[in-house]
Amino acid sequence: MGMLALCVFAAVFNYISTSTEVCTNALLPGAKGDQGAIGEVGEEGKLGKNGPPGLSGVLGEMGLVGEVGPTGKMGPIGERGIKGDPGYIGLAGFKGKPGTTCDCGRYRKVVGQLDVNVGTLRNAVKFLKNVILGLKETEERYYLLVKESKRFGEASMNCKLRGGTLAMPKTSDTNQLMAEYVSQAGLMRVYIGVQAQSNDTDGTSGHVFADSSPLQGFTAWSQKEELNSPVSPHKNSSCVELLSSGTWSHVECEAAMFFICEFPKSRRRGAGGGGGGRGRGTPAPVPS
Repeated sequence: MGMLALCVFAAVFNYISTSTEVCTNALLPGAKGDQGAIGEVGEEGKLGKNGPPGLSGVLGEMGLVGEVGPTGKMGPIGERGIKGDPGYIGLAGFKGKPGTTCDCGRYRKVVGQLDVNVGTLRNAVKFLKNVILGLKETEERYYLLVKESKRFGEASMNCKLRGGTLAMPKTSDTNQLMAEYVSQAGLMRVYIGVQAQSNDTDGTSGHVFADSSPLQGFTAWSQKEELNSPVSPHKNSSCVELLSSGTWSHVECEAAMFFICEFPKSRRRGAGGGGGGRGRGTPAPVPS
């Protein structure tokens, strides 16, 4: 030990004596020491930033099929598809039970008797209209001769109260029917629904029917009336009468005489719509 310390001291003294600098601040490193022991593992450091994604891995195996989920809402209805081909004809069904026997002969007798009764009733109604009430009729109207002496205004009101109007002979056939009606009753003249109506301030007049329609297409003025110009009747003679001969003549409206009323026949329900088709229809209530 003494020899080691002596050698170290000699080496240091030799170094100092050979150095040109007597004093210096530089520290000289010593000799490399031996490797120390491995220290303990330190604590885990902080998590660093995410690095770039790696390459895609190999596709794994397919998993098991999961359970069926709940039913969703119904979607919108699609367009109608093309009609398919008809299917095959099915097998015939079983034979049904036999029906009951129909006693058709008895029903035919009942229907036949009903036809006879309807015919008898029609004849009775016709007898009531033509014989007892004395009605005349065309395809569209009834005509009733009222044997009550009335002035023209009273006669017109009487027909309205019965549900009709004073008779208006607008065609030659209707005029002839009414004239024969008057003749068969043993009368000479009756009021009809024709009356003069003043048009101008100068006193000239025209004629209209009881429904205010003008005389067009047919008139039956007598020769005397034609000579006297029926367009300008005498004063207080603005009403018209029908003679049994079928001609028309002016008469004073205050004169009392018999008259003829007319009543429209009711049409079948629905026959009047559209193209104006006329049905023979059921008769209107028989005028009293």
